[in-house]
Amino acid sequence: MKNHPGIPQKSNIEDTLALKKLVDTFSNLADVKDVKSQMDLFTDDAEVISKTANQTFHNKGKKEIEKSFADYLALFDIVYHLNGQQTVDIQGDQATGISYCFVTLIGNGKMNQSGVRYNDTYVKQDGKWLIKKRESNFTFTSVNPYNTA
Repeated sequence: MKNHPGIPQKSNIEDTLALKKLVDTFSNLADVKDVKSQMDLFTDDAEVISKTANQTFHNKGKKEIEKSFADYLALFDIVYHLNGQQTVDIQGDQATGISYCFVTLIGNGKMNQSGVRYNDTYVKQDGKWLIKKRESNFTFTSVNPYNTA
C-alpha cells in the first residue's frame, strides 16, 4: 500500500495516538472550563487564530490565549465538544493536523452550535506533543433559543 499523509505508518502510531489524545484533552478541559490546564497543552509562544464568517481573532502566547479562552467560556453555562476525525502528518518532532469538532455552547437563553475545523501545528518538546499553532475555522454556526424548563 502506498504511503498516504493522513494514514499513520507503523513507526509513528504512538505519536499519532498522542496527538489524538492532545486534541481530545483540549476539548475535555474546555468542557469543564479548566483553561489553566489547557495552557499546559500549548508551547510558550503558541498562536491561536479563530475565524468565523465575520471576524478573525488572533492571540499569541499563553497569557493572552488563557485570558481570551477564559473570558469567552465565562459567557456560557454549558460547554460541550464532540471531536470527530483527525488526520496528522508527522515529520520527526514536528507535525501538522486537521481535526473536526462539533461545539455546543449554552448560555443566556441561547444554544450556539458550530462545526469547527482545526488546522494545527504541533511540536514535540521533552518527549511531549504540544500545540504550537491552532487555527479554528468555524465553518457554520447556528444560534437558537434554549429553554432549561
